[in-house]
Amino acid sequence: MTFSDRLPSDRTLVRGRVLSFKRRPQGAGDKGAYTYVEDGLVVIDAGRVTDVVDAREIGRVGGKDVILHDFSGKLILPGFIDTHIHFPQTQVIASYGEQLLEWLTRYTFPAESRYGNPVFAAAQARFFIDELLRNGTTTAVCYGSVHKGSAEALLAESERRGTAMFVGKTAMDRNAPPDVLDSAQSAYDDTAALIADWHGRGRQKVVITPRFAITSTPGQLEALGSLARAHPDCLMQTHLSENLEEIATVRRLFPESADYLDVYDHYGLIGPRSLMGHAIHLTPREISRMSESGAVAVFCPTSNLFIGSGLFDYKGLENGPHPVRIALATDVGGGTSYSMLATAAEAYKVMQLKGQKLSALEAFHLITRGNAEAIGESDLGRIQSGAHADLVVLDSSATPAMAHRLAAGNSDIEEELFVLMTLGGERNVCEVFVGGQPQGMRQATG
Repeated sequence: MTFSDRLPSDRTLVRGRVLSFKRRPQGAGDKGAYTYVEDGLVVIDAGRVTDVVDAREIGRVGGKDVILHDFSGKLILPGFIDTHIHFPQTQVIASYGEQLLEWLTRYTFPAESRYGNPVFAAAQARFFIDELLRNGTTTAVCYGSVHKGSAEALLAESERRGTAMFVGKTAMDRNAPPDVLDSAQSAYDDTAALIADWHGRGRQKVVITPRFAITSTPGQLEALGSLARAHPDCLMQTHLSENLEEIATVRRLFPESADYLDVYDHYGLIGPRSLMGHAIHLTPREISRMSESGAVAVFCPTSNLFIGSGLFDYKGLENGPHPVRIALATDVGGGTSYSMLATAAEAYKVMQLKGQKLSALEAFHLITRGNAEAIGESDLGRIQSGAHADLVVLDSSATPAMAHRLAAGNSDIEEELFVLMTLGGERNVCEVFVGGQPQGMRQATG
């Protein structure tokens, strides 16, 4: 039985303080960027939002068969979206002492080799989605291991749970141990089979996924570029300019390319569906080409700090002469938290070090509607008629320190959001709804 078979026929109402974004905020104080209902009802039918109304209208939108989840006083937002996370790295998170290339060799590749075991991969998929939901994340763009079965395990678990997961079988045919290598042909065949079996099946999507240029031969990149041209609705995810040693290695491996981005561009892997993880040390030419192509730079602050890769130039990319689209992501296991709230907090700190500002409005837009736009999904990341009813309910006073901070008084919604992103995390998640169905994270109140 799949999630869609279990959708309730009755109408569902979720009551609380409802916040959703209409567009990208232009900084702090941009009240026109969002809608906020102080005491609202999210009306859900067959897994989708049909309306958002004032709670006083419950008599009009309710009925004898209505299911009411009362979170009065709590914040209701769209479920969070993570645009770059590694499914096989849940037991790599918090590994000591290495920068990128050494970290991959010492920790990542040995961990990922275990995902060729389908029983192990299935168990890890259950943990992975549990952990995302505990942190309020209902959609993620995920790297699997090199094994086709790892992607199948995660897609199957996501289908069972009703979440929207975008999953790729990682492709790499050189510069790694034999048990985590494929070939140009098998990368093409396995990904094509996943697309045929899973892409657009319910809420599941398949992502074309070369790990990065160092671990893919020209033949493999050419094969994946051919696949991308054949399936233009698929996302493509990879890594770009995360680490200076990495960039130097790519230059040695591809001496004919103008720069790191040009390696991918040469094989047809750069366009508006391209998610380029990290993108820290970009040249002016790369920035111009990313802007022209519509490719997305994925900001992974906790990973960039933990592995010592560098400081992402958010405002330089966003407001420069060649603006680049930006998404935000955890990058677990290089990243150190599954929480998009904690990730936003680290983004704020990185930007402070760059002399830049990240307002709470910009951060919450990023982890909801902004990330949905980055992956091309107009029915995610917002609470409006027709959108999937993926919701997160947050208690801003869930910890004594947060309650004490907010008790100072005179807090408006924007200040409350800043406290949530600065001090918040898993403990603030009261409940998560996936397709309108509660996941049992906490008990409703009221």
